[in-house]
Parts: sequence; C-alpha cells; structure tokens
Amino acid sequence: MGRIKQRGKAGAAKAYITRSMAVKKLQCSLADFRRLCILKGIFPREPRSRKRANKGSSAPTSFYYTKDIAYLAHEPVLKKLREHKAFAKKLSRALGRGEWSVAKSLEENKPMYRLDHIIKERYPTFIDAVRDIDDALCMIFLFASLPSTSRVSATLIENCSRLAAEWQLYVMHSHALRKVFLSIKGVYYQAEVMDQTVTWLVPYQFTQHIPTDVDVRVMLTFLELYQTLLGFVFFKLYTDVGLVYPPPLDTKKDEAGAGVGAFSLQEAKTMQSAVSKSKTVEVDGKRVSSKDVRQTIKTIVTAEAADGDINMPASDSVPMDEDDEEFVSQPSKTHPEEASTLPTLKSLSALSQSGPLKLFAPYTFWLSRETSRPVFEFLVRSFGGRIGWPASSGSGSPFDETDETITHVIIDRPLVERPNESEEERERRLRRKHVQPQWIVDCINAGKILLEEPYLQGKTLPPHLSPFGDHVGAYDPAAGLTGEDVEMEQEGSDESGEEQDEEGSEAEEEEEEVQPEKAALKAAAAAEDEAALRAAELEAEAAGVDFGTFEKEARKAQKKTKKAEAKQVDEAEEDMNKMMMSNKQKKLYERMKYGEKKRAAERQNLEEKRKVIEKEKRRKNKA
Repeated sequence: MGRIKQRGKAGAAKAYITRSMAVKKLQCSLADFRRLCILKGIFPREPRSRKRANKGSSAPTSFYYTKDIAYLAHEPVLKKLREHKAFAKKLSRALGRGEWSVAKSLEENKPMYRLDHIIKERYPTFIDAVRDIDDALCMIFLFASLPSTSRVSATLIENCSRLAAEWQLYVMHSHALRKVFLSIKGVYYQAEVMDQTVTWLVPYQFTQHIPTDVDVRVMLTFLELYQTLLGFVFFKLYTDVGLVYPPPLDTKKDEAGAGVGAFSLQEAKTMQSAVSKSKTVEVDGKRVSSKDVRQTIKTIVTAEAADGDINMPASDSVPMDEDDEEFVSQPSKTHPEEASTLPTLKSLSALSQSGPLKLFAPYTFWLSRETSRPVFEFLVRSFGGRIGWPASSGSGSPFDETDETITHVIIDRPLVERPNESEEERERRLRRKHVQPQWIVDCINAGKILLEEPYLQGKTLPPHLSPFGDHVGAYDPAAGLTGEDVEMEQEGSDESGEEQDEEGSEAEEEEEEVQPEKAALKAAAAAEDEAALRAAELEAEAAGVDFGTFEKEARKAQKKTKKAEAKQVDEAEEDMNKMMMSNKQKKLYERMKYGEKKRAAERQNLEEKRKVIEKEKRRKNKA
C-alpha cells in the first residue's frame, strides 16, 4: 500500500511559501526581509498554479521558494539585524531613563554587519563580478549626482563620487573605453575590461530631485551591496596593473573643483629585497644555491664558445628575459622565398597600444566654458589626448588657452563676429579647428578621426546614431545621404504625372488599341504548360506584339505569379506551424510578429518623412 499524501504537504504547496509565512518563519520585520532578499539575490517566484501553491486559496500574494527561505534562516546578516533590534530597544530605554553613560556605551558597541561573505557567495570568480557591475556603476553615478537630504546623507554621496572617480581613472589609465552615446537620459559608455563588455549610464549634470513616490530605502539597500562589490573589483583592477588603491586624493584640488584630476595614480612599490630568495641544497657538505648553478652554467657556456668547441652565437651565452625573447624566422614551406614570423609577447603588447586606443594622442584640446568638462575630459584622456579648460570650469588644467600646442577647440555656441579681436587672437583662432562636441563622440564610435568640416562651429550637425545597434533592419538616417536615386525617380514621376494629365485623351484612344496586347500578356501569365504558352504567343503575334517584348513581359508575369504562389505556400505553412504550437508559444510568436510589423511601419514612416524633407530642400535650392 502506497503512502497516503496529505493536502498541503506535497507538490507546489511544499515547494512554495508565501511572503507572510516567510517573514513569520524568519522572525524579522518586512523591511528586514526585503533587505535580506536584495542582499542575497532572492526574488519572488511565479508557480504554475497559484491556487495549489497557496493550499487552495486564490488570494493575491507573493511566493518564494521554500528552499530559499531556509537558506536565509542561516544568514549571519539576519543575526546582526536581530541584534540591532535589541540594541535599539536598549538604547531607547536608556535615553528615556536619562542614563547617558549607558547610552554612550551602547552606541560605541553598536552591532554592525559586513557584506564581504555575500560578495564571495554571489560572485565565485572575479570575472563573474566584472560581468555584473553594469547596474552597480549606473547606481553609483546616479547617487553621485544627487543632492544630500535627510534620507540620503552627504557621506554616502561623497563615497559614491569617490567610487565613480576611481572607475573613470582606471578606464582612462587602461584605455578601455570603446563606445559612447549622447542620449536624452544621459551619456552611455561602454568599456572592455578583462574581456568583458561593461555598459553604464551617467546622468547629465543638472539639478536632480528625488521623487516622492520612489522608495529610497530599497535603492539604498542595493547601493550598500554595490559599494561593497565595487570596492572588491576596483582593488583587484588597480593591483593587477600595479597601482595603489585607493588612489590618493588632493584635498585642495578637490575643494577647487578639480574633479577626477584631484586623484593621482601612483605605482605600487614592491617590497622585494635586493637579493632574491633562492633555493639552497647541500652537495658534499657544501650549500649550493640556484644562483650559483646559473652562474656556473653561464661560465661554462662562455668558455666553450671562446674555445670554439661549439658553434653558438655570442648572444645565446646571455640568458634573455621573457619580454626580450624573439623567434627565429624560418622559411615557409608553401613560399620558400618568404620567411614566416611568429608574434611574441613584446610585439603583441606593442600592437595593443596602437590604433583606436590612442586615437587622440597627436592632438591637444581646449574646452570652451559651455561644454561639459567631466564628460569630455574623460573621453579625451581615455584615448590618449591632452585637454585643458578655463578656470571657470574648475582648477587643475594642465595648460592655459594661450598654449601653442592646442589643435582643436571644443565649442558649442553659435558663430558670431568679433570686431574687437586682436591680430594675435585672430591668428590663433585661424590656426586651431573649432569643432562641436559631437565630433569627439563620433570619432570614438567610428574608431578613426573624421573630417572636421561637417562639425565646425555653427554648422548643422549630421545625425548622431547609437553605436550599440538595437536590431537588424532599423532605420538609418545616414543610409541615403550619398545616393538619392529613388527620390529623383519619384520626382521625375511627379513631373511626368502632369504630362499624363494633359495627354489623357490620347491615352484613352490608344488604350482601345492596346487591349488585344494586354489580353495576350494576361494569357501568357496564366499559362501553366507549354501548350498554353504557345497559344498565348500565337495570340500576341496576331495582335502585333513583338516577340522580344512578349517574352520579356511573359517572364515578368510568370515571376509575379511564382512569387504570389510562394507567398501563399509560406502563409499556409505558417498557419500549419501555428496549429502545432501551444497557446503560450502561439502568443509569443504573435507578439514577435507584431513587434516586427510595428518596427517596419515606424521605419517606413521615418523614410517617408525624410523623403518629404529632402524634396522640400531641393525645391528651396532650385528656387
């Protein structure tokens, strides 16, 4: 006899637990439960049958895995939260009784918890942590731009600003930036760190306000986790490239508004002794080290080379470092006259520093006062360029406006005449290229230096496109800038339309004569075998249609017929496939098709608008 199953103790009722039951089981408040779930990465689940999971009840509620709640029961942070609850009761009692010494002692021994073990649990390897810092960086840069309030302390904002500056310093030092996009929300950046693509959003430097309908406590819990995560990641990144972490901060420059320039990168000094530790062994009662062995081998090789016993180049007698190692060129088997070369670590490291990574290295930029200094300082320095700015944008500029090495001026104001301009200022202005800020971003996305002509001061800028590529077949504003054949054909058809109206009566007369030809061509299109096609050919010949014209039109008609038949077959096959789908798959497929049709309609609408605008431009140019 099998085991009798009891209601509510097996299946979905056992695998899932409601939120109220989870809070009751953990013996904590709802706020602490929410904080634990955020820190541990536990989120609500959706069972297949909510009624079965809720033991027959259909009341709306949130469900969690029972195993996840049992996992939370052993969390050390939960223990600290309980201790903090007891601490709060003792502190309020001491303050109510006026026991100030007891309250001070309690405050000094306030229970605190750390999240180091949670970071190690959620991210077993360093690559996992780097792969998941996108949201962390977005949150850090968001809070760094917020004003301090009663809910968001100034210390928290200062810490976020420091972490944001540390990340920017590392990206600039390693030249890891790859793509930039200036959007309505802010500036999107994409960098490549440890072969992982990291994308984050930085809001513009406007006055920010925290909405009243946003639960700041939830965001602060996420921020608490992200700060710990970024601390671990930045320490590893800095130490891997031989830099001191955290980078030292110059307080005077920071107070003067130097921003990222207030931090300085310093190389870590390796505490190694002058004499490297070597392994020692005893041979015949004498202690011999590895250094002595290497020295003896070197002496023997040098002596043999001097005696001429062996044919060895003199360079081989000196041990080479791994960085200086070069491979000997060997003749290729397929092309004996050419020597095949193998890349070395030295040559590969040299290649990695060339190309787009040092895009702005030959240029020196000067920022105008209306441009955003933090954005363009980060962009130019990430690609090896030098940049300066006026004192109104903050201190720390490496040079002033009169520097002779300045090649480009980033300016974002209209072109105006300067009647009081001196001869020296005029020569300086003509020697430099005044470009708009979009030129910097488009050069980075293109991976090369673009022509400055379309981006000069006062000119209408070309469209700024997203380098991330949302989907294939999207509308591209720059696609038809060079070739306008379609529009010219449409314009020609519009002009010929007027001539057709004038000659309408003549066309009606000719239409009566062409009716036999059309009938013959229709018969050719409807022909299914050679006999019917031969009959249509004879009919066309009797109607006076040329054989070449008949053959050409017949091919076109047959192609249209085949396309229509293929479309009908595809639609029938699609209907058959939809019949074999489940309801869930069918709904998903219909949503995909709806999205494709919507995107195609949007693209067609934008192309039509563009055609109208370009047609108006041509008419104005002709006028």
